[in-house]
Amino acid sequence: MATRPKTATRVARKSASKGIAAKPTLLSGGNPQIPKGSGDGPVQAYIAAMPGWKRELGRRIDEIIVRSVPGVRKAVKWNSPFYGAGDEGQGWFLSFHCFTNYVKVAFFRGASLKPVPPGASKHKDVRYLDIYEDKLDEAQFADWVKQASQLSGERT
Repeated sequence: MATRPKTATRVARKSASKGIAAKPTLLSGGNPQIPKGSGDGPVQAYIAAMPGWKRELGRRIDEIIVRSVPGVRKAVKWNSPFYGAGDEGQGWFLSFHCFTNYVKVAFFRGASLKPVPPGASKHKDVRYLDIYEDKLDEAQFADWVKQASQLSGERT
């Protein structure tokens, strides 16, 4: 019976010790570092790793999007959850990201929403919504989500 070299054994042990239970690293501003992946699983892992009050806000954001856009597609890219409507060819309409004191929602075609979300971008089509603790207007957010999901999305 062949034996594995010591380095392979160490690598296998190290990989096994990383397992699912490993706590994600928080990047600057408390943004969770989550591996890229498609589907609800990676998005839920991101939300579960959001620090403090931002975790509940992440859950509320996700719930509003799921309720507002039947069949929404989800993924984590660049350490941020992304949401898309329809098939992959339609692209992404929204993502969000943790910062120290707020969560920034990016509407990729936000300049076409009514009313236009308040945060300007260096990209003419993108608009942002900075959400601070206990400051989410759920009705307005749901309306923007519905509108955004009906526009052609960002291809990434």
